[in-house]
Amino acid sequence: MARIPGPPGGPPQIEIALRRSARARRISLRVSGLDGQVTLTLPARVREAEGLAFARSRADWIAQALARVPRAAQIAPGVAFPVEGRLRAITAGPARGAVHLTDEGLVVPGDPSQCGVRVATFLRHLARARLERSVAHYTQALGRRHSSLTLRDTRSRWGSCTAAGGLMFSWRLIMAPPEVLDYVAAHEVAHLAEMNHSPRYWAVVARLLPGYEAPRRWLKSHGSDLHAWRFQD
Repeated sequence: MARIPGPPGGPPQIEIALRRSARARRISLRVSGLDGQVTLTLPARVREAEGLAFARSRADWIAQALARVPRAAQIAPGVAFPVEGRLRAITAGPARGAVHLTDEGLVVPGDPSQCGVRVATFLRHLARARLERSVAHYTQALGRRHSSLTLRDTRSRWGSCTAAGGLMFSWRLIMAPPEVLDYVAAHEVAHLAEMNHSPRYWAVVARLLPGYEAPRRWLKSHGSDLHAWRFQD
């Protein structure tokens, strides 16, 4: 990690992750729209000082990009956050018991300092149940089988499918509207038939989920908001 001074009116310092790449032909800067990480990529023979000088020359652009990143929101008692596309207010429950949904919100028993961890565990279980149901529906419709289903907290993708039929999904999809979760499930199941993004592949997606374009647009527009929620300090 390195730091450069921020521009006037911006953050006093900007933290930058340095990355070297033998394949890079020029210095490049990237600001993650998910968590605001600034990455400076350097070709193998470029000196670090030269790269940081380039970053300093782009300090205004970096600050503007950081300003567009959604602010992190901490899960805690009293906070309202989305579950299956609906805002749910977190309320305290009795000292013992399980986290559960009600018409009013999400009841989280136990130590308030463990609220985020307990909510994340609950969401993973709920996401697995919903995704298993959705995947079963689409694999049956496609006439294909998957080999496994795993959940992760991924930043770069919402789902993936391996050549061996292993499906992976981000558990944060459970915060999106149900049709968005269904779209990602259909998207990955379609790869069991077409391991590409060709017109033939998209035809499979359309057959599995007519009207998939709307939830796909929602995910592109609002997906970064789901990554803004923090479940641990």
